[in-house]
Amino acid sequence: MERSSIIGLTFLLSVSLSFCGVKREFQSEFPQEIKSVFYHKKLQGDSKDSIYLQIEFKKPLLQSIVLNTVYFRNQEATVKQVTPEHFTVAFVTQTSTEDFIMDQDPSKEYGNKAPDVSNAKFEIQSNEAVLNYTQNGKIYFFKMTNIIEKPLR
Repeated sequence: MERSSIIGLTFLLSVSLSFCGVKREFQSEFPQEIKSVFYHKKLQGDSKDSIYLQIEFKKPLLQSIVLNTVYFRNQEATVKQVTPEHFTVAFVTQTSTEDFIMDQDPSKEYGNKAPDVSNAKFEIQSNEAVLNYTQNGKIYFFKMTNIIEKPLR
């Protein structure tokens, strides 16, 4: 009896500790001063909309820092360098124009695609984004807040 309770407690402890690594911790500060973060929308008309997120630094990005991806409005995209101080991220949204067949006979609805239901990777507001970056080989997450929309130049 005592051995089985030890095994049970060990199993319970190992399962509860295995979930500790799942939660991503945000860095409170980015290692370099960010000048501005903003986005602008571009409507392409052919059922595609694009959002371009811009990240500008006051000084060129340090060699030890690599910007990987940004998570914004339930989408994730790769960061592209424009200049040593300016980076951009493009999010393309495909608006669905697909018709669904609705009928009392379920066999006639065969072929309808199921909606894409995915859980949010991060719990953030619509004016926030999460920057995934690497510094000296270690991965970090930084939450950018108060992101504003600017018109296209």
